[in-house]
Amino acid sequence: MQTHSCLPYLGTYEKRLFSFYEKHLKPIKSVKKFIQTLKNIWSIEELRNKILFTLLLIFIYRLGSFIVLPGIDPNKLANLNNSTKNGMLGLLDAFVGGAFSKASIFALGIMPYISASIFMQLITILVPQMAKVQKEGESGRKKINQWTRYLTVIVTAFQAAAYIGYLKSAGNAEALIPSYANYFVVSTVVLLTVGTLFVMWLGEKITDKGLGNGTSIIIMVGILARLPQAFIQEWTSRATKGGGGLLIFLIEIAFLVAIIMGLILLIQGTRKVTVNYAKQIVGNRQFGGARNFLPLKVNASGVMPIIFAQAILFLPTIFSGFTGGGWAKYFTDHTNGVYMLVYTICVVAFTFLYTALIFNPKQMAEDLKRNNGFIPGVKPGQPTADYIGTIMDRITLPGAILLAFVGILPGLFQLVFKTQQAFATFYGGTSLLIMVAVILDTLQQIETQLLMRQYDGLMSSGRVQGRQASPVSGI
Repeated sequence: MQTHSCLPYLGTYEKRLFSFYEKHLKPIKSVKKFIQTLKNIWSIEELRNKILFTLLLIFIYRLGSFIVLPGIDPNKLANLNNSTKNGMLGLLDAFVGGAFSKASIFALGIMPYISASIFMQLITILVPQMAKVQKEGESGRKKINQWTRYLTVIVTAFQAAAYIGYLKSAGNAEALIPSYANYFVVSTVVLLTVGTLFVMWLGEKITDKGLGNGTSIIIMVGILARLPQAFIQEWTSRATKGGGGLLIFLIEIAFLVAIIMGLILLIQGTRKVTVNYAKQIVGNRQFGGARNFLPLKVNASGVMPIIFAQAILFLPTIFSGFTGGGWAKYFTDHTNGVYMLVYTICVVAFTFLYTALIFNPKQMAEDLKRNNGFIPGVKPGQPTADYIGTIMDRITLPGAILLAFVGILPGLFQLVFKTQQAFATFYGGTSLLIMVAVILDTLQQIETQLLMRQYDGLMSSGRVQGRQASPVSGI
């Protein structure tokens, strides 16, 4: 800043030196700083071990995604691959990195555990007895985690049975080996259940001894596993159309970067409410009297509204027998205007509903009062709760609209730019939102390790700010 302010007073020679520095030396300095940051990360033994341990478990997870279930001919899975490109099945296949369409032992991935975790979180909010267990501290948390594991086994068994029925349906049954038919049901249920429990164990180990939240990282790895193939398909499709196609491809990449930057703002966006703390004089010492901020997130509900909305819109296809015929066809085509309108309404409604479930302004007001904190110009107690609730309602509305817009972006890009569906899914929706949130959260943990050891952070100005929790809210 000082160099730029003194620039008008420099001579011609000094200006040329400064211009040379800005054009040539400054980028080199940035590259050197980046290399030095990587060296600092690698020099910290604890951080290095965490990264290597995480990469090892990710490799094991990806390796298991290619192991096909017994009794299935992997060379005859073309119909299964084609039938899992659209709708909720396509979303599930994206979350498990293509294991669902490969009929892998990890075909269900971590999704049954996520379903069980979401159910247990809602139960702890809605049932007072479960809320008391959650407030018991470490022992209560262990009880809920244990119940979640039991529920995961039940959910996995039901989903495994449904997956077997899907494999035996018309078009997919030709991949089954007739000589193994007597053992197929039992072995498949057991292997899918064990596979999900093993993936859940991998996620817990990454959380305990690795880097970041294990469940979220496993989901992100599954999503990223399909990115190279989708990128190549889109590039090939555009390259065959000549120079105009390549220009559109570059425009698509530019839009993708812009959307990622917008998602970072949406994830990190907060409304800071000023909070003052009363002064307390004990003897000759003064305590309190500080000013702080209460950060209220614009997107407090995470990706849950998108997941709920997609689940609701998937119901019509179930009632139509997965054929998408009749009125259900409006909910199988993501580029359809009716689908986008209903989807937007559902996301906005679920955002307000889920935020109301997880956000308790009355509890926040009581905590502030207990710690001698108050919002300037607002009385403690119920007025403070009403004030916080009003602010939260105001910032939730634009957050919900932006979240809905992110959800329909893949359909919009597929409709406007004729983008390949596999590549269009990375323009928004659950996939990109989870991916960006997990990366931010992981970078924040790396930066914390660096700053604890007196190293520079990952950014030259400011700090990386994650969600301070699992990107998949409720997990």
